[in-house]
Amino acid sequence: MTSREPVTVDSAVPAAAAPAARGRTTHPPRKHLVPLFIGGAVLGILLLGGFLVYRAESRVDKVALASTPKPVSVIAAQATRFRDARTYIGTLRPWIEAQVGPQFISAYVDTVLVRPGAVVTRGEVLATLDCRNASASSQAVAAEARAIDARQRALGDESARVNTMLDGGFVSPNEAEQKEAQSSAELAQLASQRAKMVGTNLEVSDCILRAPFDGEIGARTIDPGAFVRPGTALVSVVDRSTVRMTFDVPEGDFALVAPGTALTVRLLATGETLPGTVARRSPSADADTRTVHCEVDMPDAGRHIPVNTTGEVRIEVGQPRPATAIPLDAAAINGAKAGIFVVEQGQAHKVTVPVLGERGGTLFLDTSLKPGTLVVGEGRAILADGDAVTTKEIPFTAGSAAAPAPEPPP
Repeated sequence: MTSREPVTVDSAVPAAAAPAARGRTTHPPRKHLVPLFIGGAVLGILLLGGFLVYRAESRVDKVALASTPKPVSVIAAQATRFRDARTYIGTLRPWIEAQVGPQFISAYVDTVLVRPGAVVTRGEVLATLDCRNASASSQAVAAEARAIDARQRALGDESARVNTMLDGGFVSPNEAEQKEAQSSAELAQLASQRAKMVGTNLEVSDCILRAPFDGEIGARTIDPGAFVRPGTALVSVVDRSTVRMTFDVPEGDFALVAPGTALTVRLLATGETLPGTVARRSPSADADTRTVHCEVDMPDAGRHIPVNTTGEVRIEVGQPRPATAIPLDAAAINGAKAGIFVVEQGQAHKVTVPVLGERGGTLFLDTSLKPGTLVVGEGRAILADGDAVTTKEIPFTAGSAAAPAPEPPP
């Protein structure tokens, strides 16, 4: 039997084969790294989300807005005096106004001799119409009247002669009566023709339009060449020597506008304020509007007040009395009461105060609101009773509404 000898490995293995063998046996597969990458990404996302949540939470104000003081502006109420007044809007009218135009005839306008602003005297010619047809008709009527007059005189003389022969029996009584009747008929026809002639003369006179009184031309509405009919106004004439301020008052103010009551009239056209007194007051109210008509006479020798414009009448009522003044926009008015916010010890409290009146941008309240009280102005709309506030005082100056009553004009 033969024995087996141990096998030995030749150490002379090529050196290049050794690294290849080591690589296959020492490096793990790459698929084991995937869970590591996923875990790292999830952790990064969680950290980023946590940071964003922390950042958002850090910027949230944990204090309730209702508990923070609200910024408002305040005004110190001021002591003043107030006198009630009534204001009415009316119209400034001329003492006399006339619309001049034809009244009996239709014709073409021949001339218009005046323009607005012209001063005219009574009887001055303002315009003429083309009335050749009316003039010819008037002449025809006049000629016919003369013919009838001649016939009537002849019949009258003949009737007188016949009556003288009646006593001698030369004519019968019937013949004498016939002659007298013919003369009377002609006389009646003559009277009718003369009346007709008066009408035609009026038509001819209507062709010349004259000023009915001293005054000024207020408007010119028709130019030469236009065709006009009875009632069409060519020009208007106004007399401004005295201007009438007309206005209407509610029936409840009837006693306040008694004749002789002193007042002032503000002319919106010129900005002037003129004194005056109530000259006339209607004894009855309008059945539809329940208002009473009043008038004020204002002499205007210089004719500087424009008529048919707007005027404002102001009448002072009662006597001046103490009041507390605040800006009008610092209160909510409901009827005769005003709701305001006053500031006490850093808190706003809503109070209601009786209203005496208002003038311009000032509200006059009862003295139950003490002068010097801080009243909320801007920011009042966002307040509730008892809210905490931070204040900024702004200046306010209230004028007195107790002007003396106007003196009546001399």
